[in-house]
Amino acid sequence: MSTTIPKDTFSFFNKLAKNNDRDWFNEHKPEFKAIEAKVKSAYSHLGELMATHDQIEKMKIFRIYRDVRFSKNKQPYKTHFGGSFTRKKPELRGGYYLHIQPNNESFIATGFWEPNKEDLLRIRKEFEMDDSEIRAILNDKTFSKTWGSFVGDELKTAPKGFDKEHPAIDLIRKKQYIFIKKYSDKEVLQDDFLENVNDAFKKIRPYFDYMSDVLTTNLNGESLL
Repeated sequence: MSTTIPKDTFSFFNKLAKNNDRDWFNEHKPEFKAIEAKVKSAYSHLGELMATHDQIEKMKIFRIYRDVRFSKNKQPYKTHFGGSFTRKKPELRGGYYLHIQPNNESFIATGFWEPNKEDLLRIRKEFEMDDSEIRAILNDKTFSKTWGSFVGDELKTAPKGFDKEHPAIDLIRKKQYIFIKKYSDKEVLQDDFLENVNDAFKKIRPYFDYMSDVLTTNLNGESLL
């Protein structure tokens, strides 16, 4: 099993970016498939590392082919690898994502990308009722050093039914509750990259434990499972 990202990953994607057409890709497909096999093995290794501290239900590595039907960008191929790790449902919430892209565009992401309307309302109502616990997590030095602050889309004002002057409105108006950590090409190609990613994922756990508790209970703290 490969425990590192192959060093020719970035050079291949840089060449693909300059020749993003089917003829070039088909000619170089054996090269891509060899790289892809090593990358899939590396993602599997990361999944094994994560399984020592979390319950991962499934891993998915996204295909290189782009869906161009509704996109202005008609280039047929992605110039990155992306893979997600899903936690055991329904009791464990949140997800992990690893993105490998040249020119220092690699990153990992965790959290809640597109919470359904019921989950989004439940999260907002929790913050409206008491935001002390989430702020303690966000302000923890170990956590914030690794993950920083929330990123993602948010409303310009209060959601319907919420007071725009509420002390927690900065949290309530968010539509996504995600964190992103970026990596340079040099960092990605280091031998201990996947161990570093796993360590960062491990440090998100207080946030995931809190959100899982929120999303599996009602406002009275009674279990919904």
